[in-house]
This record gives sequence, structure tokens and C-alpha cells, in this order.
Amino acid sequence: MPQNDPFSQFTRGLDSPGAQHFAIVPVDGSDLPVRPRVLYIVASGDLVVRDCENTVLTYPVSAGQVLPFSAVGIEATGTNAVAVGWI
Repeated sequence: MPQNDPFSQFTRGLDSPGAQHFAIVPVDGSDLPVRPRVLYIVASGDLVVRDCENTVLTYPVSAGQVLPFSAVGIEATGTNAVAVGWI
């Protein structure tokens, strides 16, 4: 039986929930293949995040946390948390 989507008639906006997710593999100096809307933390630790200005900051994060940040890259050096991207 096909899935019933009562919201299929509506346009998705920036305030809409994510519709896709993908695993993030941290790589130093490399852009993510898809830029996420937000990051969802699967396992606690430190997440080293790079932004569009190449600024790199370390965030201590907890499992279950949603980090409302559209990261350009996640650096391997210093990252021991596990995150997925939502788009």
C-alpha cells in the first residue's frame, strides 16, 4: 500500500522539518558532499565544525542534540562525536 502523505500538496520551506538524512564522515579540510540544514548528534563527544569562512570551532555535543548549523565541513582531527546531516 502506498504511503499517504497529507503534506504532499504543500511546498517545503526553510522552517519545514528535514526530509532526508545522511551519514557524516569527518575529513580534514574537505567539504561535506551535501551541506546539511542541521546536524543531529548520534554519539556524544567533540565535533569540530568548519563554516563558510573556513573558521573551525570545536563544539562539545551530547547524543540526541540538534545543532542548528549548516556546516561546510566536519574535521577529523579532534572529532570524536558522531553526527548525521539533515536536509
